[in-house]
This record gives sequence, structure tokens and C-alpha cells, in this order.
Amino acid sequence: MTTPVCTSASTAATPAAQTLPYPSFASYVRARQPVLLRAARSLTANPSDAEDLLQTALTKTYVAWERIEDHRALDGYVRRALLNTRTSQWRKRRVDEFVCEELPEPEPVPGGDDPAEQQALHDAMWRAIMKLPARQRAMVVLRYYEDLSEVQTAEVLGVSVGTVKSAVSRALGKLREDPELGLVR
Repeated sequence: MTTPVCTSASTAATPAAQTLPYPSFASYVRARQPVLLRAARSLTANPSDAEDLLQTALTKTYVAWERIEDHRALDGYVRRALLNTRTSQWRKRRVDEFVCEELPEPEPVPGGDDPAEQQALHDAMWRAIMKLPARQRAMVVLRYYEDLSEVQTAEVLGVSVGTVKSAVSRALGKLREDPELGLVR
């Protein structure tokens, strides 16, 4: 039978002598939140859903904080909670499908415009706007896309209201003459 040579070495190996890298849950979250949020964003397409997912995983971690023995492995614990929570959300997703004799057709959109046609018109309009000189383009965008008044547009660009009126009038004339937009009318 051997006796330990150094009694302090045998007592130093006890868990009570280990120092924890994160003394509290709050300090852990402050230190690791950006890294964990990136991990959550890799699991969802929507940044808001990623924040909700991280919040749920951190709640689960907080509940289990006292039971977690090795605080050096907290990131792994939280990542596992993120993955498990996301998997549960995916499995709980409801899909309502009903068998019927006739396929339901969507109601026509008021105005009768097809979304594909609306997108084609939108794209054609932007191509036509991009053909305008920079100053006219800026005035049209501020006036009609940003919905600023003539006075506000003049203030933003540092020109007179009359300049805005005449430049927008010329720009609208050019847009009316654009052959690509003529097909849409």
C-alpha cells in the first residue's frame, strides 16, 4: 500500500477546487451570445426566428444551469439545445391537407393582374428608370418611390421646387416614350 507523497495534490483534484470559466448564467450569455446567435442563424432562414430559437435554447440552459457539471462544455450544450428545439419545431409544423373531389382554385386577385405580370412590369419600370439621367432618376425615386412631396424632394437634393417639377415632368415624358413600357400599356 502506498501513501500519497503530497496531500495537497490529492485534494486539488476535487471538483470544489476547479474555477468555473463563467461564474453566472448572465456572464455566460453576455460573453457567448454573438457566437450562439450565429449558430442559430445557420439553422433558420429568418433572423427573427433565429433570435427566438436562441432565446428558447438559453431558457432551457438556464433551467439546467445547476445540473451542468462541466461549464467548459456550455457551448456544446446550448448548440445541442438549439438543434433539438429546431427539430421539435420542424416536427410540430402543421400541414392541413384535406381530400376533396374538386381542387380549390385561388380567388382571382382584384384587378385581375397575375403576380408574374406584376413582377414583369416592376422589372421593366426599374430598367426604364435606370435609363434616366442620374438627377432625373433621383428625383423620380424620391418623389414616387419614397413618396416625398416636391418641397421635401427639393430640400433633399438642394434644388428649387421648380427644378424638381420640371425635371420630374421631363423624366415622366421619357418613361412614357420608353418602348419596353409601351408594351405594358
